[in-house]
Amino acid sequence: MELSRHGWSLTRIARALGVTVSAVSQWLKKMQTHGEEALRSQHIPGRTPRVTAAQRDELVTLLTAGAEAQGFAGDVWTSPRVSALIAQHFGITLQERQVRRLLHQMGWSRQMPERRAEQRDEAAIAQWAHTRWPALKKSPP
Repeated sequence: MELSRHGWSLTRIARALGVTVSAVSQWLKKMQTHGEEALRSQHIPGRTPRVTAAQRDELVTLLTAGAEAQGFAGDVWTSPRVSALIAQHFGITLQERQVRRLLHQMGWSRQMPERRAEQRDEAAIAQWAHTRWPALKKSPP
């Protein structure tokens, strides 16, 4: 604005600011039409969240109760389980990526189930690692 008032050309202003001539032209036109206040940066809100604040509070209560309390086998919250819970209680369908983002915003994280066999024998594994594994390892060169 000040440069234009001092008689600078659009091209000279654009070069000085490192922008295009059309950008400078649009700024000056906007200022003339709506005043200097129109040039100030403004916060543009994003899309309204599909899960409301009240629903988030209720979701925290449901998650805190545990997965088994919601009818799932095992007390682990995975993204598909949370997505199913949201669909069941609120009628809102969210993709797993959206669920992970929502959980992160709420200070939660998804849980990954352990991939271990239930019949795993820790004592036998420890003994194997201590006695048999050293014999199987390659000897140093």
